This record gives sequence, C-alpha cells and structure tokens, in this order.
Amino acid sequence: MRLSLTARCNLACPYCCPDSHDPPELLTQAERLQLVSAASALGFRRLRLTGGEPLLHRGLEELVAALQPLRSAPASPGEPGLNEIALTTNGVLLSVERAQALRTAGLDRISVSLDGTDGATVARMAGLAGGPAAGETVLEKVLAALDHAAAAGFDPAAGALKLNAVIARGRNEDQLLPLAQLARQRGIELRLIEFMDVGNRNGWQPDLVLPATEMVRRIGAHWPLVPLGRQAHGTASRWRYRDGAGHLAVVASISAPFCGDCDRLRVTADGVAYTCLFASSGLDLKPWLRASAAAGGNLNEGLHSLWSARHDRYSEQRAQGQSSGTVTTQRPHAEMAYLGG
Repeated sequence: MRLSLTARCNLACPYCCPDSHDPPELLTQAERLQLVSAASALGFRRLRLTGGEPLLHRGLEELVAALQPLRSAPASPGEPGLNEIALTTNGVLLSVERAQALRTAGLDRISVSLDGTDGATVARMAGLAGGPAAGETVLEKVLAALDHAAAAGFDPAAGALKLNAVIARGRNEDQLLPLAQLARQRGIELRLIEFMDVGNRNGWQPDLVLPATEMVRRIGAHWPLVPLGRQAHGTASRWRYRDGAGHLAVVASISAPFCGDCDRLRVTADGVAYTCLFASSGLDLKPWLRASAAAGGNLNEGLHSLWSARHDRYSEQRAQGQSSGTVTTQRPHAEMAYLGG
C-alpha cells in the first residue's frame, strides 16, 4: 500500500504538477493507523509513505514509530503484519537529524528522486524558477541527503537506499549516463522511470517517452549489463553491472505494462483509495474511518470488496491501442501528487 501524507511539495516537477495546498479533509494520524492496521490484517505486507513530499508532514517520524506494533512477528512469517515500511522523497529536506530520526523510528527503506546531475537540468526537471543556480542548490541538498541516509543506516548495498529518476525524451535523456555514473560511484541502485501519463496537466505525449529498452541499451553500451528480470508483482526490471558496480532497474509502465500482476493500492492524503496509478476515480474511505469504532469491520469489508473487484488494465489498453493505431480519447486521471506515484 502506498499512503500519501500530503499533496504539497517543495518542488514543482512538471511531470507531477503538485498543488500548493492540501485537500480540505486530510486523514488524522489515528485514521492513518486505523487504515494501515486494516490493510495489514487483509494481507498487505509492504507500506510506502509518499506525497507530494512526505517530509513536509511534521508527524512523519511519529507515524513510522506508531506503525511498529503492526509488524509481523519474525517467528510467524505467515501471520498478518507489515514486513517493510518505506519512504519516497525528493531528499531536499532529508537532514542528518531527520534521516537518523526516521531510522530510529523504524523506517526500512528510502527512495530518493533526482532527475539530473547538473544545475540546469535539475532546475528544469524540478520546475525551479531560479535557473541553474537554484538547480545546483537542490542538487547539493539531494546528494547530501544520500550521504545522510547512508550514514543513518540505510544501506544501499542491502537495497535500503535507492535513486529514482524520471526520464523524458528531449528533456533529460542526456542525463542517463551521468545518473548511472553517479549511482555506480555511490553503490546505489538507479531506477529509471518512463515518463507516464498520470494526471491531466503534465502535457504527456507518447513521443516524450524514452522506452526502457533504449535506456538500458545506452547504459549497457558503456557498462555491460546482465539481466535479472522482474520479480512477481514488482514494478522494476533489474540488471546488474558485469563489472560488479551494483544494479540498474527500469520501470516500463508505458512500453512494457505489468497490469496483470500489479499489487499496488494507493490511498490519497484525504483517504481516497485507488487500485491503479492511472485510475479516474477511487473509493472514499473516510465514511468508514470516521464511523464509530464498532463499525471498524466495515472498513475491512470495504477494502476487501474494492480489492476483489479491481480490473484495472489501463496501461495494457493504452499499449494495445498504440500498437493497433487506434486513436482513443484519453480519460481523466487522478493527479500524481495525490497518488504518490
């Protein structure tokens, strides 16, 4: 389950287009705990905290600590409970103190987003008005965040620290090799993400997509790669560098959809559940969350019914339409900043 804590962000990446304000009815901390408890009882094992930018949520560390009793007991791997609590962040606010506080609270993994290795590219991809100088400032903070996370115990060699990058043709495709070099030098797995048509305001067009196979080909031409495949229910296909300098992964939601075994449930900061990143509508969980404690079972039933009835195949349908030359009207989607990616 991916749980958004806020729709706000301190950056303005044009592929995400975050809002400057939160929806009016944010979930409370108690409601978030109730929701995660119900989900874990139904079999959800992994939780990712997202935004917007989740580090803008002042109660983040307290939430992570409060989730610890929901973990599955090591001696009972088959029992309901969380196995992993992760975080996706742009890293700008990940100070030494916050990295350590999150680790102490019980966070397992951090994924940091960075779409370029120079000030001009970072400014363009992060929607910064200050140009290259502003981009350099953000870049320095994100690189420092990687250091802070590693020092706090998020070991990249164990997969506890990863680097995400959205690649768009003609915008930052020249950053493929520099990003790969950066990740190799730091021993961090780089995850390259195709530019996706999430939301209604990011100007997505098919010709802006650089296919994952092309990304891998370009990087593999410089540093030979050995394919590892995609795990069941995983979003990323992975490779290892033949010279032993770590791993590379790609998320090919556009060019190679994986709808058939997707197991993600996304819940917005105001409690609306979506069974697909490209969904046009979701199920508002607040009526159950805000009912009396005696109605707690209804929340479990609502989640179970939502999950059992899911039939999302948008990425596959898009791909089929493109391959057949069929022109379809793109349906409205929920915004990326609400769904947390």
